[in-house]
Amino acid sequence: MAEIAESSGGHGKGGKKRAKKQSTRVDMTPMVDLAFLLLTFFVLTATFAKPKSMELSLPAKPPIGSPPPPPVKKGVTFLLTKDDKIFYYAGEFYEVGNSKGMPPTDLKETNFSSEGLHKLLMEQNQWANDEIEKLRTQNKAKTLADTAFKRMAVDITANTNAITALIKTDDKTTYRNVIDMLDELKICNVGKRVLGVEMMPSEYILLQAKIN
Repeated sequence: MAEIAESSGGHGKGGKKRAKKQSTRVDMTPMVDLAFLLLTFFVLTATFAKPKSMELSLPAKPPIGSPPPPPVKKGVTFLLTKDDKIFYYAGEFYEVGNSKGMPPTDLKETNFSSEGLHKLLMEQNQWANDEIEKLRTQNKAKTLADTAFKRMAVDITANTNAITALIKTDDKTTYRNVIDMLDELKICNVGKRVLGVEMMPSEYILLQAKIN
């Protein structure tokens, strides 16, 4: 509240009457109370930003003596290593002089650019991308509900015609490369992602021969 204090007038020298002096004092107590009330209101009603996360299931270690897992159909294995390098191969891994008489696996190299990893995943996962694009067209035309679109898109990425990406890392791989890899897989509609599987010794030897 503002208060005006008046001081009594008096006579100066020579019998002249002096004007009354007025002083103003502003009481800020109500303003402080109002500020605290507003602050409390905004704190209680504000919605805090939630960190964005991606659900990820890591495979459990198989028990000792268990048979090797069956080969992954339409699988692409990515080997991440130092200096943001990505090596990959499609299908099953074959060592030199394998019992099946297959030619040995040769690692190919790519990178995190739009003409590298993104283009590769779009080509490898073309069937799923084409099917999801058809659903997206129906969704934009309002002939397919949003909930149905999301459910059918998930079913497509889980189909056997869609690829499975296996991500393997060595001790020189950065967390940033792994996150970038997962982000790119999601952008390219690769729903089957396997992370946490250790490199086979033959894979590691072949990788070291490529980067050294």
